[in-house]
Amino acid sequence: MTPHSHALARLQTPTTSDMAPPMPRFLRRVRAVVPLVLLAASASCKDFLDVNTNPNAPQDVSANLYLAPMLHWMATAPQLDGRFVGRYTQQWTFPGTVLSTWDRMGYDPSSDNGAQIWRDVYWTFGQNLVDMMDKAEAEERWDLLGVGKVLKAWGWQATTDLHGEIIVKEAIDQSKFSFNYDTQEYAYQEIQRLLNDAITLLARSDGAVDPTYLARTDKMYNGDRGKWLKLAQGLLALNLSHYSNKGTYKPADVMAAVDRSFTSGADDALQSFPATNNNDTNFWGRTRNNLTTYRQTQFVVGLMDGTAFGGIVDPRMSRMLAPAPNGSYRGLDINVVGFGAIPVDQRPNNFFGYAGTGGLQQPGRYLFDDKVKTPVVTYAQLQFVKAEAAFRAGDRATALAAYRNGVSAHIDFVNARNNDNAQAATQITSAEKASFLASPAIVPASPAGLTLTHIMSQKYIAQWGWAHVELWTDMRRYHYTDIDPATSLQVYPGFVPPATLYPDNGGKIVQRIRPRFNSEYVWNRAGLDAIGGLALDYHTKPMWITEP
Repeated sequence: MTPHSHALARLQTPTTSDMAPPMPRFLRRVRAVVPLVLLAASASCKDFLDVNTNPNAPQDVSANLYLAPMLHWMATAPQLDGRFVGRYTQQWTFPGTVLSTWDRMGYDPSSDNGAQIWRDVYWTFGQNLVDMMDKAEAEERWDLLGVGKVLKAWGWQATTDLHGEIIVKEAIDQSKFSFNYDTQEYAYQEIQRLLNDAITLLARSDGAVDPTYLARTDKMYNGDRGKWLKLAQGLLALNLSHYSNKGTYKPADVMAAVDRSFTSGADDALQSFPATNNNDTNFWGRTRNNLTTYRQTQFVVGLMDGTAFGGIVDPRMSRMLAPAPNGSYRGLDINVVGFGAIPVDQRPNNFFGYAGTGGLQQPGRYLFDDKVKTPVVTYAQLQFVKAEAAFRAGDRATALAAYRNGVSAHIDFVNARNNDNAQAATQITSAEKASFLASPAIVPASPAGLTLTHIMSQKYIAQWGWAHVELWTDMRRYHYTDIDPATSLQVYPGFVPPATLYPDNGGKIVQRIRPRFNSEYVWNRAGLDAIGGLALDYHTKPMWITEP
C-alpha cells in the first residue's frame, strides 16, 4: 500500500513490538462512497456496517504507542530493499543459473521488488505518523513530536534517494485518489525543514516533555532526546553532503552538522532484535533466510584483501566477509553465471559463515545474525561524511583526522556487532587495529597523502551490508567510475559495471529504482507519465542530486 491506499493508511500490523498501534478506522472513506440507496437500509444493516466502534479495543490511544513499529521499519525496510540495491553497488550477487536482472542493473517488471521503503514510508508510517505527530503537538510532547519529524525526514530522504521524484505535498491526503510527484529538489528542501524543526523541538524541555513516556516505545534511544537531537543533526549532515555536485554545496555546513551530531559509537542509532519469533528477528539473520543464497563480490573483497590498498589485508575482512571452506576469501564475478569454474572448496560460504544454505540456529557473523543490532546511522559513517567535506574544502588536516576516526570507529563497530550475540567471528585485537591504522597505505602519514579514494572506499566498507541507500547515493554522486584527480585512478578502485546490462537500460547504467509497481503503475499512471516514469528506461534517468 502507498499514498493511493489512504483508506487503509492507518492499518498496520506490527512485527517487532508488543506495543501495537491503534486499530484504524480504515473503512471511513469506503462508507463515504456507499450508494445512497444503502442509506435507506434497515438499522441492522447500518449497525453491521458501522465497524468504526470496537468495544474490545481503544479508539483513541496514547501518542507514543505508534512509535515502536515505525522504528522497526526504519531499520528493516532498507534491508529488504538492500537485497536489490546491494547488487547495483556490488556488495553481493545472486549466483543463480542465469544472470539476474538486478546484477545487470535492471529491475523486475510488474513487481514490488525494491519498493519496501516506498511502502513503509507511505503506508506503515503514513497516517500513523501523522496521527502520532498531531497528538504529540496537541499534548505539547515536544520530544515525541521532534522524533516524529526525524522519522518523516528520514522517510523522505530514503525514498527520494532511491526513487528520485516522489509524492510529498499530496502524500497522505485522504481526499485524493491520484497524486502528483514533486521534484527531488523540493523533497530535499522539505527534509531540511523537517530536520531543523526537529532540532528546535528536541532542544525543548517544557510542556509535557517526558523521557519516561517516550522510553516506553522508543526502542532505539530509550527516551533520550539528546541522542535523537544528535541523530537529527547527523541526518542533516547526510542530506547536505549529497550536494557535492551542486554549486550550492557548502562543506562547512556539512562539517558543522557532523560536529553537532554523534560524538562516538555510543550514539549510534541501532535497532535491537530479541529473535523470539520470525518477525522480531534481524532480517539478515539465518532464521529469516533472506540472504542465504547471496554471496560477496570480487569488488568488495578487492577493497579488503590488499588488492586496492598496497597489499595491506584489512583485519575486518575475516570478521565481516565469509571465508570459503578452505579458509580463503574470494568474491564472485558478477558477469559469470553461478560460481563459474571456482572449485567447491574455494567458493565463498554464505554470509553466516557456512557452506551452501547452512547456519540455521548456529552463530552468525557480523550483521548476519538473528539478534544483531541493525544500524540506521553510525558515528563512523558520519566521520567519513566530515572527511569528504573537509577534503573538498581544502582542509586536509581535518579531513585526515576525521578519516582516521572513521576507520578506527568502524573497527570498533565490527567488534561490537560480532559481540551482540556471541557471533562466530573473533574480535579484532588492539594490536591488529593499531597495525592497520599505522599503515601509510590505509592512513597516510601526512594530510597531503589523503585522497578521495581513501575516504570513499573506506566509507563503502563501513556502510557495507546495511547503509544501502547512502552507499548507492555515494556511488552515484561519483558516477560509479569517476577518476580521483590525485591518483588518476577510480575513486572506487576495482568497480566495473556489468558487462551485459539489462535490455531496458539501453546501454545506460542504473540511477534510480522505479516507484512501487502495485500503487504507481497500477493506480497512478497519470502522475508517472508527467515525470517520464512510464518509459522502460526510467530507472536510468539521472537523479537531480547527482547532476551539476
